[in-house]
Amino acid sequence: MTTEQDLNELRALAIRAATNADLAREGAARAKEDAARAKEDAEHAKADGERSAANLREVMAEMGRRLGSMGSNQGDVSEEFFYNSLDESPTLGGIHYDFKDKSWKKRSGQVQDEFDIVLVNAQHVALIEVKYKAHANDLAKILSKKISNFKVLFPEYANYQHHLGFAALHMNDELKQSALDAGVMVLQRKGDVIESFVPTV
Repeated sequence: MTTEQDLNELRALAIRAATNADLAREGAARAKEDAARAKEDAEHAKADGERSAANLREVMAEMGRRLGSMGSNQGDVSEEFFYNSLDESPTLGGIHYDFKDKSWKKRSGQVQDEFDIVLVNAQHVALIEVKYKAHANDLAKILSKKISNFKVLFPEYANYQHHLGFAALHMNDELKQSALDAGVMVLQRKGDVIESFVPTV
């Protein structure tokens, strides 16, 4: 026989169960809201990351443009310095040149090249490669193709004696010696003038 006390306990259990169910529903609702907020935060974070990455790419591209421009400007300054210095003394390796020019560019078929400074007289042509700071790969390029490309691009000078020169505002002693050993004249800045070194025969 169910007593009043049993009924009261059952009612209390039912109320607790209903309360617990309500709490569970509220907890689930809060968890759902938290998950939605977390998803929204993740989307914001992803968007922020993409914006940051895009900004970084833009900054890096601008730096590349500026550095490229700076390198080009340094090259132009170096070329102008050596070109103007040769105005006063267009003699290299004991050979006097009657004509000089700069920035000869030409293409013929598959061959394309640029010659920073060209000195000419009736029998000789000197091709001077100019760099702000000289590197070993610059010397390798000079030795591997400058004269052969020049003969292809300017056949009117094919029978002239060709000489190579390497001019730089900065060149270490090892590279300088490598150039001289390979028969390449070296031109370096010394104060406001150039100092030239001729390979020994």
